[in-house]
Amino acid sequence: MSAIALSRTDLPLPLVRRGKVRDVYAVDDDRLLMVTTDRISAFDVVMTEAIPYKGAVLTQITAWWLAQLAGVVEHHLLTAETDEIIAAVPALAPHRAELAGRSMLTKRAEVVPIECVIRGYITGSAWKEYREHGTLAGEALPAGLRESDRLDPPIFSPATKAETGHDENITTARVVESVGADTAAELERLARRIYEFGRATAEPLGIIVADTKFEFGWRNGALLLIDEVLTPDSSRFWPADSYAPGRGQPSFDKQPLRDWLDVERHAGRWNGEAPAPTLPPEVIRATSLRYRDAFARLTGAPLDLVRLGLPEDG
Repeated sequence: MSAIALSRTDLPLPLVRRGKVRDVYAVDDDRLLMVTTDRISAFDVVMTEAIPYKGAVLTQITAWWLAQLAGVVEHHLLTAETDEIIAAVPALAPHRAELAGRSMLTKRAEVVPIECVIRGYITGSAWKEYREHGTLAGEALPAGLRESDRLDPPIFSPATKAETGHDENITTARVVESVGADTAAELERLARRIYEFGRATAEPLGIIVADTKFEFGWRNGALLLIDEVLTPDSSRFWPADSYAPGRGQPSFDKQPLRDWLDVERHAGRWNGEAPAPTLPPEVIRATSLRYRDAFARLTGAPLDLVRLGLPEDG
């Protein structure tokens, strides 16, 4: 499968940034092109190998959610259709294979430097802090919570956006200091609204959205929802049929990769820093299938490789 994975793009547009996963290009002063590669990171280290179809899954899930969110929130997406992107930016025509299924033409916005995290269940770094201190970002939570317990109401748990390493959980007061009280309140309102919509949409499909993060940007005096939305990279998706509080939950994301890396670390074959160890083909395949399973469960149909212009699984 590795032959169909895309690790890097090189397009005839000015490169704005190359993140862990996305390559972002400037189309003009008003638009950006976001290309989601098949790069994958775990424990803040980008793997050498890429995961086939991962970029397409993240892009197409985001496009699907934004279609569902019409009328709920303003967002930055203009189109995720390859033909429409090339029609709008003809210089990209020779690069159709790089763009297919994994690209979004978006409105340009001034990014708000806050990760708007919403936690509907206590897990991950939040559980670690709570177990040790009874707090989240230094603020007390109710006593007696178990790992993976549902939180009602969900907790708005903002974080700083880190260029490298982990994002840092911060208090709402810190958000107010950073962006002002009115913007902080609007960020929380929008994040809660989108999360509640996403949770209510996913639950009948047998998926628990345990937590997620959103990003917003200013455009013409209004906040837009930007970047990826409710994907397996920005969220924890749990299968509802096996949910049981008091332990960690299986998830529809890069768990096969994390599990394998954990074994390598505990065996002393990896120190947890770059470069990452070479991924076995079975881990690459298992991770790819996990992402595609998340897409199919959410949207009700498998990833349409033919429509998207993607090569068949070989």
